[in-house]
Amino acid sequence: MPLLECTDIVKKFGGLTALNKVSFSVERGLIFGVIGPNGAGKTTLLNCITGVYKPDLGTIRFNNEDITGLRPHKICLKGIARTHQIVKPFRTLSVYKNVMIGALFGRYGKKDSKIINEKVEEILEFTGLIDKKDVLASNLTLADQRKLELARALATNPELLLLDEVIAGLNPTETDGMVNIVRQIRDMGITIIMIEHVMRAVMKTCDRIMVLHHGEKIAIGTPKEISNNIKVIEAYLGKRYM
Repeated sequence: MPLLECTDIVKKFGGLTALNKVSFSVERGLIFGVIGPNGAGKTTLLNCITGVYKPDLGTIRFNNEDITGLRPHKICLKGIARTHQIVKPFRTLSVYKNVMIGALFGRYGKKDSKIINEKVEEILEFTGLIDKKDVLASNLTLADQRKLELARALATNPELLLLDEVIAGLNPTETDGMVNIVRQIRDMGITIIMIEHVMRAVMKTCDRIMVLHHGEKIAIGTPKEISNNIKVIEAYLGKRYM
């Protein structure tokens, strides 16, 4: 049984159809890539999964439960967390307090403060932010703000983690570091959906990839299959990557 199953998802904004009958499923333990040109509907899809938008048509099932149209905080409590393409830290709070908020409003619930503090420290250590835990979020570099987005999402204790261009704007060394973190998260048992434009990272990180174009699914398969798909090459890649 898939962890996540989306069936015939349609989302319109006025006369614009952002998603047109998009169907796919994600098995547990995978890194599932979603790629496509700007405006293809990738972030809109994540917004539908996380309850920011309610699909106009279609169903979203998580752990075999229909979560279509649930509010974001309820979906978070079900076990789905996300990062944002444009980083959205609580800028006037410290790194530590940003991650603490994720833990308090996620699936750990009203646990003992000692347990929550231990979880926050553990996540900060894992993401490489422990030495900056007292720094204001507004004073972090872009690379560290992206790590903070990731840390705050992890603090909710998700089963499914949605990453919206977590590598965007990073240099090659930072990109390799983030790819390593993503793989370690998968190895911890967390399933990942990853939107990304950095094809080098996508092709060597993802187990399966779905391609969106003008709101429609045009291909789904392994990285090798996607990199050799003529429709994908013409619509997005422009060349073979494997």
